[in-house]
Amino acid sequence: MDFDKTMNYRVEKDKNLKAREILKQVYQALVEKGYNPINQIVGYILSGDPTYITSHNDARNLIRQIERDEFLEKMVKNYIGLDED
Repeated sequence: MDFDKTMNYRVEKDKNLKAREILKQVYQALVEKGYNPINQIVGYILSGDPTYITSHNDARNLIRQIERDEFLEKMVKNYIGLDED
């Protein structure tokens, strides 16, 4: 192991990618079960009630890994064009 090199660690970008991937997986699980995924995800974000999200493909547990306020922050940034990804 070379101790002279400094490793670069980026938490924020990793978190953004993780949140994006989780949201895509949850979206797909909702589609597979025949739900309107946008309505269901919005219902979850507004209420905090995980029953808006199907348990199919572990989607309900996945979406709970990301804080709702984190989703909202990312959505607002994306909507106004400040998304770093």
